[in-house]
Amino acid sequence: QVQLVESGGGSVQPGGSLRLSCVASGFSRDNYGIGWFRQAPGKEREAVSCISSPDGNTYYTDSVKGRFTISRDNAKNTVYLQMNALKPEDTAVYYCAADRIQFRKCTLVLGEYDYWGQGTQVTVSS
Repeated sequence: QVQLVESGGGSVQPGGSLRLSCVASGFSRDNYGIGWFRQAPGKEREAVSCISSPDGNTYYTDSVKGRFTISRDNAKNTVYLQMNALKPEDTAVYYCAADRIQFRKCTLVLGEYDYWGQGTQVTVSS
């Protein structure tokens, strides 16, 4: 059974940092790209970042470039999203998801992801 579980969310002040984790099980995570997405209240879910497999290339939406870093630890079946210099507009539920096709360049398109975690809340407020 494919499962992705996010953790690491919380409440921080503007300028603060958080590291989100996405632990994958039930499939060979090394073969599939992983994406991070977020959904703010009243807004559509949007792509934040993704990491391809197996080459590990990374991609970011413009609003988080230079502030967020995606990485993976294959030994732990975990993908991380390090978020620095957080802003109130980063407040959202953050989700990780697995690419529906293995061994390809990942994409920041929601429809290309099959399996989703339950999400973790990130709140940035003073």
